[in-house]
Amino acid sequence: MKKKSLLILAFACMAGALPAQKPVYLDDSQPIEARVKDALSRMTLEEKVALCHAQSKFSSAGVPRLGIPEVWMSDGPHGVRAEINWNDWGYANWTNDSITAFPALTCLAATWNPEMSAKYGKAIGEEARYREKDVLLGPGVNIYRTPLNGRNFEYMGEDPYLASVMCVPYIQEVQKNGVAVSVKHYALNNQELWRGHIDVELSDRALYEIYLPAFKAAVCQGGAWTVMGAYNKIRGQHACHNELTLNKILKGDWKFDGVVVTDWGGAHDTYEAAMNGLDIEMGSYTNGLTSESAFTYNDYYLANPYLQMLKSGKVPMSTIDDKASRILRLIFRTAMNRQKPYGSVATPEHYAAAREIGNEGIVLLKNAPASKKESALLPIDASRYNRILVVGDNAVRLLNQGGGSSELKVKDMVSPLDGLRELYGDKVVYTRGYAAGRPMYGRADEIPQAVTDSLRNRAVEMAREADLVVLFGGLNKNHFQDCEGGDRLQYGLPFGQDELIEALQAVNKNLVLVLLSGNAVEMPWVDKVPAIVQGWYLGSMGGKSLADVLGGAVNPSGKLPFSFPVKLEDCGAHAFDALSYPGDSIREVYKEDILVGYRWYDTKKIPSLFPFGHGLSYTTFQYGKPVASAKKMAADGTLTVTVPVKNTGSVAGKEVVQLYVGDDKCSVLRPLKELKHFQKIALQPGEEKSVTFTVTPEDLQFYDDKAACWKSEPGKFKLYIGSSSTDIRGTVNFELL
Repeated sequence: MKKKSLLILAFACMAGALPAQKPVYLDDSQPIEARVKDALSRMTLEEKVALCHAQSKFSSAGVPRLGIPEVWMSDGPHGVRAEINWNDWGYANWTNDSITAFPALTCLAATWNPEMSAKYGKAIGEEARYREKDVLLGPGVNIYRTPLNGRNFEYMGEDPYLASVMCVPYIQEVQKNGVAVSVKHYALNNQELWRGHIDVELSDRALYEIYLPAFKAAVCQGGAWTVMGAYNKIRGQHACHNELTLNKILKGDWKFDGVVVTDWGGAHDTYEAAMNGLDIEMGSYTNGLTSESAFTYNDYYLANPYLQMLKSGKVPMSTIDDKASRILRLIFRTAMNRQKPYGSVATPEHYAAAREIGNEGIVLLKNAPASKKESALLPIDASRYNRILVVGDNAVRLLNQGGGSSELKVKDMVSPLDGLRELYGDKVVYTRGYAAGRPMYGRADEIPQAVTDSLRNRAVEMAREADLVVLFGGLNKNHFQDCEGGDRLQYGLPFGQDELIEALQAVNKNLVLVLLSGNAVEMPWVDKVPAIVQGWYLGSMGGKSLADVLGGAVNPSGKLPFSFPVKLEDCGAHAFDALSYPGDSIREVYKEDILVGYRWYDTKKIPSLFPFGHGLSYTTFQYGKPVASAKKMAADGTLTVTVPVKNTGSVAGKEVVQLYVGDDKCSVLRPLKELKHFQKIALQPGEEKSVTFTVTPEDLQFYDDKAACWKSEPGKFKLYIGSSSTDIRGTVNFELL
């Protein structure tokens, strides 16, 4: 076209003779990929690079010139964190950022109920949307390898199948709100000690069979829009710019079309970050929790240093186009999504969801009578007791505080003591029993021994006069307990709780112990305490959930998502030398290989204190004989197995029916059995239901690290149907052809 014609066209447009052309990227009726391509074509190189790094503690830049908004992120995964200052780790002290604290993800996993996961995701997604967040940093799906990991409370247990099933509905429901999840910490962030640099070495089998499946499910089934890289190294490269895990597996094998975000301070090299799959760099030059830096955001690895590498040709332009395209896709899915709902926060519906999840996740570990002449202690029958003594720092402690980045500012918080007082009124009296230090960084050694002795003596004297003692103990969110940035220093209970439990039991046999924690603990007194409950961190409605279960309004149905070893050395990660855990501060080798959790205890014939999948009820369930649809299964076929389950008690209850698969003979080491299916069913007294599972060839496979593929070998297999990994109620044998 000639210059004169162009000039005439320009004047015509200015005069309104022709309609102005709307950019495709602004037209949300257009496919997202067309919008991404259009926006990318309008951007300068500098604008593309600006998308790839932080502009504040919790946001990254948009493109103001084109009206493309910035991306706002918030810590999760148990609630939307209070507002943080623009450029430091201090809280902004807003008055409108109080939210609902939901139960920790260990509790969600303990529900063994995908419906609870969907309710969780819907509610927390609505709160994130209301707070105008584009990315919620969660859920966490790292595998529970050792009970000392300070961050286990944020994860979903020791089994890759359970974590896979439970994370998907959470992700889907959050993202229906136009809020992206950021599945973390990818991958192998299985300890906090030396987390910023420890170099994890493991077999391909362990990687693919144990540590990757939940991430794969999050991406391939859940459709996660972002993934957060871990701090640690994997085979010599940091996880946030790792050729194997990001380029080959995540973006290659799994076809992930979303954004890889660093954990805060997880980037360490511009060239690797440019080439190895990192998209957005956050929090560099900090430890992710407290430290600050004199560097500006333009000094980040993916900022000016990256821009200079692009201009000089040291890295190809295709890298920035890929990163910018992914970030634009994220923005169109979230910040520029005009179809997303408005959201809501701290509503009755959210409180009801938090309470229901807590009710289903609480695990009844043990429930015996205090003497042979009496019935089981739980549920608590108010008519039997005139004086109920509640003991424990955790009965009143705000367990939403501390823990690191998952710390929450709540609108309402019902403590365990509040819950029992509401239920039992003036019958409840309280004494502290033990002291636990200041939130987050409090240490047991900060409490003078005289104070510890005085609190214990007071509790023992009051226990002598009580009809029932309910002790709320366990861990808390202090440093070196269930807290980001450091692992636990001991497997046993802190703050003198073992001595307190022994002393209380000696003067009052009617003792109920409620453990509030995200981790297993050692129990040298387990045979002396008649009733033990694993209560987790339950969030805003925790006191109501505990009262519901302890009082019998709700029949407990939670099952453990990880095993409780008798002693720490029984755990596979601790059965070898220090190189297996915690490493030598540089390297760590996963010497237990694929035998994580119950796989280790089963195969090595080591009894656990409480096994994976364990959880009692106030009723009883009778399993019938499981029946398979065939005795042989073709390599491309399936078979079904059906088992009848009956409630033989006097109250309604829920049972989790678990199916494990064992390979009787294989050319490689395999666990005795592995969880492959489960189903939670509700039964009225006397009611019976049949549970049917479909077994597929994929359920029988192992990862062949020599051929780099999944395979199964023909031969004999066994299906185990049980109420836990050790409480097996029936087996079925079949042959794979």
